[in-house]
Amino acid sequence: MKTNQIMIRPMGEFTVSQRTKDGYFDGGDLLRQWNSVKGNEQRKMDEFLLAKRTGDFIEALIAEERENGLGENSPKIDNQVVKKSKVKEKGKAGRPKEEVWMHPFLFTKFAMWINPRFEVKVIRFVYDEMIQYRNLAGDAYPAMCRAVCSILPGDIFQKKIKDLAKSLNIIVYGKHESEMRNKIGDEDKIRELYELELQIAQWIDLGFIKDYNSLKSTLTKLYYRKYPNVLPM
Repeated sequence: MKTNQIMIRPMGEFTVSQRTKDGYFDGGDLLRQWNSVKGNEQRKMDEFLLAKRTGDFIEALIAEERENGLGENSPKIDNQVVKKSKVKEKGKAGRPKEEVWMHPFLFTKFAMWINPRFEVKVIRFVYDEMIQYRNLAGDAYPAMCRAVCSILPGDIFQKKIKDLAKSLNIIVYGKHESEMRNKIGDEDKIRELYELELQIAQWIDLGFIKDYNSLKSTLTKLYYRKYPNVLPM
């Protein structure tokens, strides 16, 4: 089962949220951002969702998936083109915010309804390979864990694997924060993280790295090769 993550991506002056588990986008979040800008024409979600043209589009989308499919990279609909939920924001008072998760095809139509100038930005955003790289990185991480477990005593594996994950963030992103690869939506960085996790697994499986100290030494050299001027000397 895939672990769900929320990718936060820039789109012009706004950001867009996408779930990795089903590829759906949060239309509610984009709408709140649009309506918060002074001078923008205020939009209401129900005006879009209850419009006849939207209903016709949703029916056509479901029918097309049933009859011909929407392509191997398109999320599965399961008769739910729109999935609503309410989430209480941690540490904030007031009503829960509404999340309106939309199939990418519908989200494209929704963003263009908010502002036609979004059209090119949304189409490019929806069809990029970001989620593909994120899922590849998710596949590589378990492979790396299995390999590292083979060179570490079980009682210290949990601590060391957390230290290793932090180290990889520092090597790839230059710093460590929780959920780093989801906060920084950069295709090249996600590809680099995936390749590094896979490479570590291969180094261990092929016998090039036989213990944790060797792995630590190798990654330290890799870090200083990437950031040769990191020290103020």
